[in-house]
Amino acid sequence: MNNARSPSGSSAPIRLGVLGLGRAFTLMLPTFLGDRRVKLVAAFDPRPGARTAFEQTFGGTAHQSPEALCADSSVEWVYIATPHQMHAEHVALAASLGKSALVEKPMAIDIDDCTRMIEACQQSGVQLIIGHSHSFNAPVLLARRMIDSGEFGEARLVHAMQYTDFLYRPRRPEELDTSRGGGVVFSQAAHQIDVVRLLAGGLTTQVRAVTGAWDSARPTEGAFSALLNFANGAFASVTYNGYGFYDTDALMDGIGEMGRPKDPGAHHQTKQRLAKVEDELQEAILKAERNFGGSLYTAPPETSPEACQHFGPVLVSCEGGDLRLTPSGVHVFDKSGSRLVKATVPPVPRGEVVDELWGVAREGRAPLHSGPWSRATLEVCLAMLESSRRSVDIMPKLQVGYLPPPHA
Repeated sequence: MNNARSPSGSSAPIRLGVLGLGRAFTLMLPTFLGDRRVKLVAAFDPRPGARTAFEQTFGGTAHQSPEALCADSSVEWVYIATPHQMHAEHVALAASLGKSALVEKPMAIDIDDCTRMIEACQQSGVQLIIGHSHSFNAPVLLARRMIDSGEFGEARLVHAMQYTDFLYRPRRPEELDTSRGGGVVFSQAAHQIDVVRLLAGGLTTQVRAVTGAWDSARPTEGAFSALLNFANGAFASVTYNGYGFYDTDALMDGIGEMGRPKDPGAHHQTKQRLAKVEDELQEAILKAERNFGGSLYTAPPETSPEACQHFGPVLVSCEGGDLRLTPSGVHVFDKSGSRLVKATVPPVPRGEVVDELWGVAREGRAPLHSGPWSRATLEVCLAMLESSRRSVDIMPKLQVGYLPPPHA
């Protein structure tokens, strides 16, 4: 077996092989281009243009199959950014060849696949991190540290809300089919639930949800609301609407999800572009061409963002104050009045993902976004779908609690 893992404590860059150069990779590209703690050494994607672009950009090896990439002795960790339904297969492949895995959210689309991923890594003695999700964001981690400090007492209520144009961005057919991992619950609740679980303690005990699917041309869930109860007595309300009218970035100082100023007319423009698409095939091609290596791909800005990435308005009510997450940090409201506690904007977008990756790969730390943690997030997402379908409360059974890091 080819095992390219470096010993804990090494200061060498983490050598990444990439499975999938599509949308998720495109969004992580500024991180990989700007963070010297990682080095992209190999990649696989079914699109020849993406493979060529990878070789030209990174000078690494473009492989012809996932098997070849995972067997590459230069690869230390595999970043798995393939479609949701392929994650379990690709984690098992990487683990069988001695490679640790950083996997895009959602972890998978069913619990059995999540368990397969966890067991495959345990049996091979490799690590598993699930990310990027927006619970990596600096203001979320800052709010969690503030709760850990005890200054504000326990978190009792978390409210999260996000209105986007998600459903009208270019999609492949399976992204509009819930049975194949499509819709906003799999792709967007994976962010929102991860954020809420992290802030409320993690151990969700009860889920009641409703979902909305009211555009027959996009036949999957485009919206949801849910009420979550937690073992520590906290509760949370989460709402998401991806139908592309109102934009909650207006409540985030005009800063978009990626941490940069956003055009207030962005949602309208998204719908206008989609209206020009004639059929499913043309839409799928349009999506592919916008991604890395495609004819419509645009390189990320070279300047660092002035604000943190976010996932819409989040408000945490603690016993001794309220914490409002903003693109700048955490706005505190307590007995002393109000004040902004600034978060450190990462010098590289999504640098927090590499922080965790580095801690696991080079410092021997346990991952926060571990397999069991992320399986618990998917369990809540699936509970939301089931609760809406059956109009009942669902009681999750595989939840994992948040544990403060040793230095907190």
